[in-house]
Amino acid sequence: MNVLAFFPSRNFKNLGLNQGLRIRLDLATALHCPGCRRQISASIRNAAQPVDSPEFVSIVDRPSVLVRAGRKKHGPGLIILALIPITAFALGTWQVQRLNWKTGLIAKFEDRLVRPPLPLPPKVDPEAIHDFDYRRIYAKGQFCHDKEMLIGPRIQEGKDGFLVITPLERPDSHSSVLVNRGWIDKKFKDQNLRDPELGCPQGEVVVEGLLREPFKKNMFTPDNTPEQGKFYFPDVKQMAELAGSQPVWIEETMKILAPDLLASWERESKGIPIGRAPEVNLKNNHAQYIFTWYALSLATSVMLWMVVRKPPPDIARRVRQSQEWS
Repeated sequence: MNVLAFFPSRNFKNLGLNQGLRIRLDLATALHCPGCRRQISASIRNAAQPVDSPEFVSIVDRPSVLVRAGRKKHGPGLIILALIPITAFALGTWQVQRLNWKTGLIAKFEDRLVRPPLPLPPKVDPEAIHDFDYRRIYAKGQFCHDKEMLIGPRIQEGKDGFLVITPLERPDSHSSVLVNRGWIDKKFKDQNLRDPELGCPQGEVVVEGLLREPFKKNMFTPDNTPEQGKFYFPDVKQMAELAGSQPVWIEETMKILAPDLLASWERESKGIPIGRAPEVNLKNNHAQYIFTWYALSLATSVMLWMVVRKPPPDIARRVRQSQEWS
């Protein structure tokens, strides 16, 4: 058996399974023979080595290569980070302007509330209502309960109910206006269940309330379906056409003193609409928005300064590498 015939290849992957096993067994048997071991050792010593090749270049003799380690230079992320504090500061400044506008608007409405009520003129110009928004007025007439409309659901103190909208027929103008009489519990939706005298008053009444501008529907509120008698928001123009009245909206008011508070509890149990308080109920959260946007601008500015003040590491080192490493 010539062991050297098999040894130089040193690769059995391309051989068949049976042939490879047979060669391995022959080599194992040959290693137990002293003569074979000497012959194999001599073959290894006499075999050609890579260093004997004239084209061989030692790793020590190879030229050094410049390698850069560390993060890359700032890219689009730094631009985005720089835009955040600028945008937040601009939004905070815009909220300052909104705060000044809202504060002035509330002050104007509160000034109108302290004035004595005016009699509602026979004919009201819808274009002039804007100049009298939140103005206290009073009107005489008779409620048309057969044209009553309920807006809801409306939650008050955790209870579900409706806003009662009743046209007020005014004999002096031969026309009517819409009056928001207030809130009732949903169990008094049927007029027959309410107090007969105050729940659905008959005859001439005097209504004192606030003249209000038409409301705007938000994107989350469903559309009214008047053919089914369902109203989700006060569409003054639509409801006025259904009732045959002027597009004028009056919100009946109630005092908020202790005796009137007790009276409101009695009204709720009898199905009598509870009117609103004579006060401005506009939301004014712009101061919170100002703090939020300016705080965000300051925080992101500090982050930007921390990133920019220290340039990213750009360490260069020279190494010698073999071609087989690449």
